[in-house]
Amino acid sequence: MRIAVAEIAQESDSFSPLQADLTDFEAYGLYFGQEVLDRMKGVGPIGGFIEVAAAEPGEVVLLPIVRAWGSAGGVIKAETLDFFTERFVAGLRTSLPLDAVFLSLHGAAASEQVDDVEGHLLQAARDVVGAGVPIVVALDHHANITQQMIDCADVLVGHETQPHDPPATGRKAARLLFRMLRGEICPSVAWQKIPMIMPQDQFLTSAGPMQQWFDRARSLEQRDGVLDVSPYPMQPWLDVAEGGWSVVVHTDDDPALARQLAKEMADLAWQLREQFWASERVAPGEAVRRAIAAEAGLVILSDTGDSVYGGAPGDNTCVLQALLDQPSDALALVPMVDLEALNAACTAGVGARLTLALGGKVDNVFCKPVTVTGQVAAVSTGFVVDLHDRGVCDLQRTALLQVGNVWIALLGHRSFAVNHPILYTHLGIDMADAKIVVLKTASNFQFFARWRRELIRVDSPGTTQSDLTAFAWRRLPRPIYPLDRLEEWQAS
Repeated sequence: MRIAVAEIAQESDSFSPLQADLTDFEAYGLYFGQEVLDRMKGVGPIGGFIEVAAAEPGEVVLLPIVRAWGSAGGVIKAETLDFFTERFVAGLRTSLPLDAVFLSLHGAAASEQVDDVEGHLLQAARDVVGAGVPIVVALDHHANITQQMIDCADVLVGHETQPHDPPATGRKAARLLFRMLRGEICPSVAWQKIPMIMPQDQFLTSAGPMQQWFDRARSLEQRDGVLDVSPYPMQPWLDVAEGGWSVVVHTDDDPALARQLAKEMADLAWQLREQFWASERVAPGEAVRRAIAAEAGLVILSDTGDSVYGGAPGDNTCVLQALLDQPSDALALVPMVDLEALNAACTAGVGARLTLALGGKVDNVFCKPVTVTGQVAAVSTGFVVDLHDRGVCDLQRTALLQVGNVWIALLGHRSFAVNHPILYTHLGIDMADAKIVVLKTASNFQFFARWRRELIRVDSPGTTQSDLTAFAWRRLPRPIYPLDRLEEWQAS
């Protein structure tokens, strides 16, 4: 069996001032050809796919084309999408004849000229391989499903959990693909768009309405003939023409059952719509007060408005300002993406005192720079770390600036490590000494579980804020809940 393998994945924030280009993908590892298989074992959906393929009886020839993962950011530049499309199509043509194609995509990528990057890439693949070759796709469950994606792919499989387990999604998709190739199953697909968007507050699948919705999907998968039930609560900062939540169901040659279950899942999401808006966010000043007053242990302040994993720039200063406004003995750790400040700290060197206008340079709509005076406590250059299932992370240059009991980790670029303990430990900080850590994410707190005592969601403004009414929506289909009055709806 000859199977082409590729990953082109990025999550686009329509309201971010950033634009994604090749450097964003290079920062997380941009690989071509055999390097994809060499580098991606155990990493992401491709890693899961490789694992299942290796256990298959008979000869399985994997033909790797490209691995391009750009995390989350602004919309993709047109020339960058053109580059990936050309390399992808050329790789497919070179790999012919093919028995199947395995793709790892995000599902919520947009470019300057293309709303639906995934549909665009799937159409390109279908144009090369023809109608008879199975195309199976692993997606992030924050994907925005479109008609073109449904038309061009045979199977679309989304993550089952938040925080995500990307290798598990790759394994699930791989098992379905190999069952197809062995003639054991013939997938039928049904899907349903749901006219709603929701903030990130209830995105964790371990509790609340999201757990109820995703648990129902897992329960339905236990029924005879059901291959996959994938809910897709679209990430909430994507302003595109087919935006909104979705559910996709695959059954074994039973389209009526697929339609029935898609309707059931869609109706359940609609019934839970008000619960998805429940929030425990507090204002920055109150969040800091609570963190200082908390008992011993690490308190996580979730900077929801500046979620780097959601596409925000990482230079929002609202939580930092709140910490500086309430001086205390509590050691607080704050990340800040600010190349100008990093250059100044590296030039000054360890031990130097300097005054900086920090942050607010990219996100200058929702915040402004904060002037701080502090001492450069550490400088690091060229630090590279293997974050296991997240792959190799190149932190490049970083510096640690001490401003009283607030320790600010300066980065020159948005890195996955911005919300990882390694950002601080590689600069000499013992996490056990910290009382407060600011994480620029609303969901991925798992890396600090060892020290975590409490989590406080900060209602911070920014390009990933939870107040979705603060944005100027231009392309999203209307009416849509809750931006419009839409009290009654049922899945068709």
